[in-house]
Amino acid sequence: MRRAVVVRRIVVVGGGIAGVGTVAALRAGGFDGDLTLVDAGEFPYDRPPLSKDFLKGDKDIKDIALQPQQWYDDQAVRLASLTTVTALRPDVGGVELSDGTTLPADRVVLATGGHAARPPIPGVASPLVHVLRTAEDADRLRSALTLGARVLVVGAGLIGAEVASTALDLGCDVVLVDPVHPPLAHAVGADVATWLHDLHTRWGIRTVHAGLESLVDRGAEVEAPGIGVFDVVVLGVGMAPDTALARAAGLDVDRGVLVDERQVTSTPAVLAVGDSARLRDGTRTEHWEAAQHDGQRAAATILGLPAPTTTAPWFWTDRHNLHVEVVGDMAAADVTVIRGSFDTPPFAVFGLRDGRVVGAVAVDDSTAVRAARRMIDRTLAVDPGRLADTAVDLRKLLRG
Repeated sequence: MRRAVVVRRIVVVGGGIAGVGTVAALRAGGFDGDLTLVDAGEFPYDRPPLSKDFLKGDKDIKDIALQPQQWYDDQAVRLASLTTVTALRPDVGGVELSDGTTLPADRVVLATGGHAARPPIPGVASPLVHVLRTAEDADRLRSALTLGARVLVVGAGLIGAEVASTALDLGCDVVLVDPVHPPLAHAVGADVATWLHDLHTRWGIRTVHAGLESLVDRGAEVEAPGIGVFDVVVLGVGMAPDTALARAAGLDVDRGVLVDERQVTSTPAVLAVGDSARLRDGTRTEHWEAAQHDGQRAAATILGLPAPTTTAPWFWTDRHNLHVEVVGDMAAADVTVIRGSFDTPPFAVFGLRDGRVVGAVAVDDSTAVRAARRMIDRTLAVDPGRLADTAVDLRKLLRG
C-alpha cells in the first residue's frame, strides 16, 4: 500500500486572484509548511481596475495591489517576485526559475492565467494595436488615449465595453465594433444586453455591428476598411489560457490545463486554478470570484478538507458610471421578471425557470443580486408578481 505524501512545501505559480486566493486559503486551512508564490511582477495586483480606474489614471499600481507586502510577511508566504517559472519538475518535486534556481515542492499549483487574444487578421501586429491584460499593457494604452484620439475598440464584451467607456471619459473619439448583436445576450439576456449596448450610443460612442476583416497600418494611423481611420486600436476579443508550462511538463491540455472537480491535473502533484484551468467536462468560468473559488478548492484538496460549498456564479462590470452585476445563469431562464424600470436605474431583471430564480442581472442594485443569489442557492419558488413589486422587501421573499 502506497504511503500518503506528507505535504510540507507548496509552490504557487502566478500572482493573480487565483494564486493569491490559493495561498490565503492554505494558511486559513491550517497549512504551516513552506509556501512560495512566484509572480513575474513586483507584487500581485488586481486586474479588473486595469480597464477602469487604473487605465484612467485615478489609481496607481500600489493602489490595486491584491495584498500589502505586510500581509505576505504575516502569512509567512515567500513572495518570489520579478521572476518566472521556466519548467515544472513534478518527477523530482520542484520547479525551475528563470534565474536558474530550483524550488523544491511537494505540490505545485498553476495559476498562470492567460494572454489577451489576438485574432489572426491582417494588420493586427501594428504598434498602434493594443491589448489589455497587464498593468504594462494599461500603461502603454493610457499613454495613447490622449484628448481627441480616434479610438477603435474591437469587441463589445466586458473588457471592450469598459475600455470604450474609459476612453470616452478621457476625451477620445470612440468607435466600438462587434459582430454579435447585442453583445453579452447569453450572459444577461437579450433585453438587458440591448439596453447596455445602447448606452454607448447615448453617451456618444459610435457602435458598429460588423466583424473586423483587416487593419491597414499607415504609419501614424490605422485604417479599418469600411469602419474608419484611427490613432489607436484596442483588441478586447477574449483570452487564451497560458498552458505552456503544463504542456512542456506533459500535463493534459485542451484549451486550458485539464483538471478534475478538485482542481487536480493529470499529474496528481500538480493542481491548476483560475483562467488557465479547464474542467474535463469542458467548462471554464473566466471571472474574478470563480478564480478565487478555484484557489479555495485547490487548497482544500491539498489539505484533505471537504470542498467548499458551491454557490451561484457571480460577476460584475462597470460602464458609463453604472455598476452591473450578474448572478446565476440567465440563459437557463424561460421567464424574465423586471423589478424597476430600464428608464430609471436602479433596476433588476430576474430569470426564472419552473417558478424558481435561476439568474439575475442588476444595474446599480447590489441588494437585488445578493437576494437573487440566495434564492438560486436555495432553489426557492417565488411569486413573479411580488418579485416585480419594488414595494415588496426581497428579504420577505427569501423567507418563502
